Amino acid sequence: MVDIIRIVLVDDHALVLEGICARLSEEDDIEIVAQAGNGLDALAVVKATQPAVVLMDISMPVMDGIEAVERLAQDHPDVRVLILSMHNNPEYILRLMRTGASGYVLKDAPSKELVSAIRTVNSGSTFISSGASEQLFCNSQVAAVKNKSILTKREITVLTMIAEGLANKEIAHFLELSVRTVEAHRQNIKSKLAIYTPAGLTKYAIEHQFVKT
Repeated sequence: MVDIIRIVLVDDHALVLEGICARLSEEDDIEIVAQAGNGLDALAVVKATQPAVVLMDISMPVMDGIEAVERLAQDHPDVRVLILSMHNNPEYILRLMRTGASGYVLKDAPSKELVSAIRTVNSGSTFISSGASEQLFCNSQVAAVKNKSILTKREITVLTMIAEGLANKEIAHFLELSVRTVEAHRQNIKSKLAIYTPAGLTKYAIEHQFVKT
């Protein structure tokens, strides 16, 4: 039996909503349970339907996506928010990811990437589309130089093990920590370095000689 991913769509453009609905209806494991045209309505809809994932635009009337993400993170921390936006601005992306979004997909991305993003964030992981990742990578190079000294010794150890390909459970075992503690270290590392992909973290660790190539 297929596990169904229950989704709420939030966008103020009816044609966009129709297009997304049509595309996602082709997937057997995705069900759209509600729609909203702004962030304020989205809060009410999410409370009523308790979806697994919210697919949300940024620029909307009444309440924009940034404020809505902040509110959802506070009121519904188990709901995963995936941003779908035309904005390819690192500041937008970083702010939303730090606020509580689980992923960021550009509206010009292929539809299969959107589907992959939904499944990824639903599984508990982070997803940033290829176009947005490029912008983040360029921005993170500056942040990395400034933030290298911010990492604690424990975070450097965890980063090194991530770069070596170890999963959270393996890191927890070797360091005699709980998996939740390792996950917290991983999130802190991402936030401090402004790097949100495993590949980006690995590249950072190599460039700063935390691991040998």
